[in-house]
Amino acid sequence: MSKNIVFAWSFVVALGGFLFGFDTAVISGAEKAIQAYWKLTGFEHGLTMAIALIGTVLGAALGAWPSDKIGRKNTLFIVAALYFFSALGTALAQEWPIFLLFRFLGGIGVGVSSVTAPIYISEISPAKSRGKLVGLFQFNVVLGILIAYLSNYLIGQSGEHAWRWMLGVQAAPALLFFIFIFFVPESPRWLLLHRQDSTAAARILKRINTANYQQELALIIAAHQKVESNQHQAQLFSKGYRTPVLLAILFAVFNQVSGINAIIYYAPRVFELAGLGTQSSLLSTVGIGLVNFTFTLLALNFIDRVGRRTLMLIGSVGLIVSLSLVSFAFHSGHTEGLAITFYLMLYIAFFAFSQGAVIWVFISEIFPNEVRAKGQTLGSLTHWVMAAIITFSFPTLTEFLGGANTFLIFVGFMILQLWFVWKMMPETKGKTLEQMEIEK
Repeated sequence: MSKNIVFAWSFVVALGGFLFGFDTAVISGAEKAIQAYWKLTGFEHGLTMAIALIGTVLGAALGAWPSDKIGRKNTLFIVAALYFFSALGTALAQEWPIFLLFRFLGGIGVGVSSVTAPIYISEISPAKSRGKLVGLFQFNVVLGILIAYLSNYLIGQSGEHAWRWMLGVQAAPALLFFIFIFFVPESPRWLLLHRQDSTAAARILKRINTANYQQELALIIAAHQKVESNQHQAQLFSKGYRTPVLLAILFAVFNQVSGINAIIYYAPRVFELAGLGTQSSLLSTVGIGLVNFTFTLLALNFIDRVGRRTLMLIGSVGLIVSLSLVSFAFHSGHTEGLAITFYLMLYIAFFAFSQGAVIWVFISEIFPNEVRAKGQTLGSLTHWVMAAIITFSFPTLTEFLGGANTFLIFVGFMILQLWFVWKMMPETKGKTLEQMEIEK
């Protein structure tokens, strides 16, 4: 019973990831129509594409405050409301500034969600299945991306105002997410450490693990007392937290310098650059979403068996090879037909199997309870700042350097990632959050 209920709670919270993925990818199918509708200049169009990312950076920066102050659950209610009003606002907007405002609010929802949802799931999950359960967040992210691409392809054939429906359909799952949150409890670790409510924390822990909940409660208290005895309590950038801070920053940076957001945001344009027609490009993005979804699902079945580090080693090698093939295809001019599509699908497969599945799991695990929200905020903020930089720079890089050299830059960064995983990344599978904390 406890196993099923933890899965149910985790899946509900992970629906924030579905909305995260949908909100991130849906704009790719609507961006050309939006540019034409308001007759946007190049700068205005770039701002329209980036405004959600700017909101995401802000949301990620602020995510720790509500998560610690009002609780994980109440913060998720706010996230659901932001997604809901963003979807309706962008679909109904008659003025460009109003459209920007609601896209910005949706971006804040993405940023806060990327902090709060993985924290919550990691704090209710048993050690032996934590990777798979936290990985549900990324599973829902890629599911949201896939559904957004598929929705764009289907709705995109319905007329000149199809872009409004593309953006507006997100309101339905956002409303369901809001309703479902009523049925999940608050994080027991938050109740214990931020509200000193050991009775409520014990009651929830008992539902999660009836046999050993008292031992787990004692372990949480012991880890908390260990931190309290040190002067660096809750000071994220103190010497005691230097290693997890460095790991979180580097992991988040490498996630984005793989070029993943360039593909997610500009997939149709990349395929058109390779010579495909508009409808074929939209259909190819559905293929990207499907591969992303499939290999994320595969990774979730291995992450607690072989570990986070093993997935990253396999993925790093695969990303180096696949990105090199994409670069060579652009360099040789052999981008026609299925070649470039196959290489990009291969790239997505290795990314989903490694970085995509591991990032939110790993960052949510490596920080102690007292600074977990701040640490997750740091990792998420770094991730989204880098995402914004890559999204801004990708069109310019491809214009001045060409597709071959742009993807070659990504290859160089993935070689550095392989070194980072080999030399610096620890394995975290199978350990409770408090065991990792005490071992530090």
